[in-house]
Formats: sequence, C-alpha cells, structure tokens
Amino acid sequence: MRIVIANDHASVEMKKEIMEHLRSKNIICEDVGARENESADYPVYGEKVARLVANGTYDLGILICGTGVGMSLAANRIDGIRAAVCSEPYTAKLSREHNKTNILCFGSRVIGSELAKMIVDTWLSATFEGGRHQRRIEMIAAIK
Repeated sequence: MRIVIANDHASVEMKKEIMEHLRSKNIICEDVGARENESADYPVYGEKVARLVANGTYDLGILICGTGVGMSLAANRIDGIRAAVCSEPYTAKLSREHNKTNILCFGSRVIGSELAKMIVDTWLSATFEGGRHQRRIEMIAAIK
C-alpha cells in the first residue's frame, strides 16, 4: 500500500507523527505537504493529493489541516475522490466500509496525535463492503 500525505502550516508536526506511525507499520508514505509553519494554502495540497490518488500514483491519501474541512473540500473537487473528515474512529471505519473513501482528512486543531493515529489505523483496516453501497457510490459519482 502506498499513501500520499499532505498538510498545511497548521499541521506540520502532526503530519510528521502520522508519517512516523505509518512507517513503523512498514507502510510506504510520501510527503507532499508544507514543511514549515509559515502560511500555506490548503487547497494547493488538497488538490495535489487528490490528483495523485485519482490517477493511481498512490492507493490512498491523508490530508491534515486545522479542521480537515478545507482539505476535504478541495480534494472532493477531483473526479474519483471520496474524501471524508473524520474526528473519531467509527466514522473513519464506516467511511471506508460504506463510502469507499480514498482520502482521510482530519484537523490538527480538533484532535490530538494519539487519536489521529487510532483514526488512521481504523480507516486503513476497514474495507469497502460493496453491495448496496456500490450503487450509492455510483450515484455520487454521477453528480456533476
């Protein structure tokens, strides 16, 4: 599994912790986010990760900004992307099982690093259930 991860200026430290956590589990992850705490425009990073996931360069993406909302809005503009903001593990699990999310978003100003790691682990361990959910994914994709 290959994961691309990005952040804005509010989330540099949390990104580093999440990347270290992923690498400790032998998950390949690539950082394309802000590297300093100076102001960075989250739409740039949201789009970058979304395009890399949509074109198949990476299997999944993780986006971290202050709340996760701005990144998710930018990412969801790209065809084929289903990005969800998750602030606890249950939503992360169901976002994968029911919505086949391919980008996880969360906010470094909303949750702490340990909860973020739990959310990431739960999201990565969940699998899409298909069935009735596939029809709904197709319905979402048809919205233009």
